[in-house]
Amino acid sequence: MNDLPIWLLLASIFLLLILSAFFSGSETSMMAINRYRLKYLAKEKNRAAIRIEKLLRRPDRLLGIILIGNNFVNILASALTTILFMKLYGDVGVLIGSILLTIVILIFSEVTPKTFAAIKPEPLAFFSSFPLKILQKVLFPLVSVINYFSNFLLRFLGINRTENDGEDVSPEELKAILETSGDLIPTRYQDMLLSILELDKISIEEVMTQRSEIIGIDLSDDFEEILEQLQKNQVDFLPIFDQNLDDLRGMLDLYGITNFLSQDHKDLDNLVEASEDSYFIPENTSLSQQLFNFQKERKRVGIVIDEYGSVKGLLSLEDILGEIVGELAKNNDDSKFEIMEQRDGSFLIDASVPIREINRKLQCDLPLNGPRTLNGLILEQIETIPEANVSITIQNVIIETVLVRNNMIKIARLFKSTEEEDSED
Repeated sequence: MNDLPIWLLLASIFLLLILSAFFSGSETSMMAINRYRLKYLAKEKNRAAIRIEKLLRRPDRLLGIILIGNNFVNILASALTTILFMKLYGDVGVLIGSILLTIVILIFSEVTPKTFAAIKPEPLAFFSSFPLKILQKVLFPLVSVINYFSNFLLRFLGINRTENDGEDVSPEELKAILETSGDLIPTRYQDMLLSILELDKISIEEVMTQRSEIIGIDLSDDFEEILEQLQKNQVDFLPIFDQNLDDLRGMLDLYGITNFLSQDHKDLDNLVEASEDSYFIPENTSLSQQLFNFQKERKRVGIVIDEYGSVKGLLSLEDILGEIVGELAKNNDDSKFEIMEQRDGSFLIDASVPIREINRKLQCDLPLNGPRTLNGLILEQIETIPEANVSITIQNVIIETVLVRNNMIKIARLFKSTEEEDSED
């Protein structure tokens, strides 16, 4: 080889450096490619994606092919460089050639192609999949021998080659994927998907209509008042009870109301007959499970009860869908506000609003491990029903009562303290 002309040595070294860059970039692109997009493209019958999927099923074989090729071309390039520089500079050329080749390989055959492959893994992986598939067949005997000893050493160290083959994604990982998807998934869809993943963590109490706010038909009321209430009704479901919500007689929907009002003869018995049997929901049921239960039982509304059978609230399918797609319009009282921003930066809030909704809309951090509504949170903090307006501070949030009526806080004012604003700055 000492008789080879200089131009041929230079051309050979240049070609080997290109091959080294190819193997280095291929290794990074194959390991960095998006596996979920790869599965999608493979289902769409993309040939390159199918080839890559097959190669990645045995990453030990794939890495064996790449590393054999990379080491071979680097060693051969080193040998040719030594011959070239010995021709040019004699024995000292060995040192010069080694230093120069190391720098050139690092820049042009390692760092640059690997950086490019990390940024744009898909095009390089698709390009390299075909030659790697051919090399896999050509070098199969050598790769098999190397993998045998490599896997033997891994087993000796207590590592199972197949233990990380699974690509299952946990809910937390899926949330991270959604949150970092950028413009690939519109924000509104991100919010919906994230809300679905959060359903298991949300209790029914956080979204249900509280017992004190349930609108229903009391059979002990005057019948004319009941008729007037039915004619002016603006809610989708009306529980029917006798004096107390714990004595439920049924659930009346809009169809039942229309059916009853269309009858020539109207009395309490006909009203009860027009209603459906009450559907009860244990208070500790998660929203995701209850959504499934509504679907299985073909129900749209249920009465939430505690362990003693006492009514705690009312939950509808609309309440759960509101958690997924956002707040839905309420038909019963369009003038009712929940959160209203003021000119001074504070917020007037209906104290029956769930704390979780306040945290989500106002980016607060009010505690969720106690009362579910703002009214309950304030009463827990002051440990009494206020006779006059009071002010408290929770988690750098100042809360002032504005209206107290019937032993309940109806309206409160909330604004973030300057300490929190300073910390955010």
